[in-house]
Amino acid sequence: MTQSRPAAVIVLAAGEGTRMKSRTAKVLHMFLGRTLLGHVLAATEPLEAAATVVVIGHQRDAVREHLAATAPEARSVVQEQQNGTGHAVRIVLEAVGDLAGTVVVVCGDTPLLRPATLLALVAQHQDGGSAATVVTARVDDPTGYGRVLRSPDGGVRSIVEHRDADGATLEIGEINSGIYAFDADALRSALGQVSTDNSQGEEYLTDVIGVLVGAGRRVDAMVVLDNREVMGVNDRVQLAEARSVMRARINEQWMRSGVSIVDPTTTVIGVAVQLEADAVIHPWTLLEGRTTVAAGAEVGPGSQIIDTTIGRGAVVRFTTSDRAVIGPGSAVGPYTYLRPGTELGRGARAGAFVELKNSRVGDGSKVPHLSYVGDAQIGEGSNIGAATVVVNYDGVAKHPTVIGDHVRIGSDTMLVAPVTVGDGAYTAAGSVITDDVPAGAMGVGRARQRTIVDWVLRKRRGTASAKAAERAQLAAKAEPTGDSERAAGENAAAETLDGRDTPEGTGS
Repeated sequence: MTQSRPAAVIVLAAGEGTRMKSRTAKVLHMFLGRTLLGHVLAATEPLEAAATVVVIGHQRDAVREHLAATAPEARSVVQEQQNGTGHAVRIVLEAVGDLAGTVVVVCGDTPLLRPATLLALVAQHQDGGSAATVVTARVDDPTGYGRVLRSPDGGVRSIVEHRDADGATLEIGEINSGIYAFDADALRSALGQVSTDNSQGEEYLTDVIGVLVGAGRRVDAMVVLDNREVMGVNDRVQLAEARSVMRARINEQWMRSGVSIVDPTTTVIGVAVQLEADAVIHPWTLLEGRTTVAAGAEVGPGSQIIDTTIGRGAVVRFTTSDRAVIGPGSAVGPYTYLRPGTELGRGARAGAFVELKNSRVGDGSKVPHLSYVGDAQIGEGSNIGAATVVVNYDGVAKHPTVIGDHVRIGSDTMLVAPVTVGDGAYTAAGSVITDDVPAGAMGVGRARQRTIVDWVLRKRRGTASAKAAERAQLAAKAEPTGDSERAAGENAAAETLDGRDTPEGTGS
């Protein structure tokens, strides 16, 4: 039999979720890149229903805004008073108007629901020609769930809510998931007959089942094999449990697709992340947002990567990266922070204790360690010495720095933006560069060293430092120095630029 797409999917998401103990509506709590409601809508999307309607109530403006940003095709209907699930579905039918065909009802707090389960539900419902088909599950502890009562022929006779059940009914282990497929006409007719004669004084959607059976209509059940799929999230403990199940699912999917995840139990991958086969993810790594990792790249251990593109063969260890681009063959880490707007070219390097922000590091260039680079453009093949700081902020505005190709920036250089260092130029270690350095030049911006002989012996007499100095001086006096050795040292010093203007210590 050819299946037709549902006339509507109704998502029940109006509740407050008081057990979350949160200012945020329950359905807006997030894990792995989606809200609870977002996970449910992702599961219903493959049904390709003619209409998707979300019933909202608590924090309706926030939920409506979330839907506009993430699921603009979904329509929302407000349940002003939360008078039960039956009432919620009834106001949707009244708002939407005439519906013919299959109506699927799901809960907005069941994020582990799989698309395949919903597709199977619709198929069974339409093939069987039932007035309703209920998704059920068998659980070890059914406390709190509605129990499913079966008729002798295996059909569903009724659903009894936990608080309304007698002792014998509470012994039943098959529970109602709150997920249904209905014939639209049968649903509309039965809702008109549902009463509020129960412990909550509400219109239960579960009572529709009894009404349909009483009218001689067939109601079937589809038992879900993995009862975790229908697990509702009502508090922070269940939220963590759902996150754990989803994390394991996602990791298994990627491993079966050719990605190496060294320790799946400590690896968290968001739903929107894309990985190529032969990527390697090491322990204690979080991949979030729309991160992509190309083949042959290695990420982790100990890394948080957000909305970042990682190129083929790159290695990223102990790194936080947010909205950055890491080029093919690049190396990042350990203990590196790539802030938004950072782009590393092919074979570039950002090493230990380096922070980059809104900067481009050209192909083959290196910022090896202990440096900050912000609002800068670095050409190809350049090396930024250890402890270099791009001074990009004057207290009011950010300013750019341009560093050319094959530049050598000496260690402990301050580049006070706006400033340009031309191709092939050098800066001397310890310099403060405030003016442009032309191509091929050396920029020197430091005072000459003064050495005050015997200062420690005079000003710190009796200290450990003074005693060490005295011992060194005595040892030096005891070692004769030949005239030839002294002359060689003087000649070597004369051949340098006064021994002070070289860019020694540019970092590696």
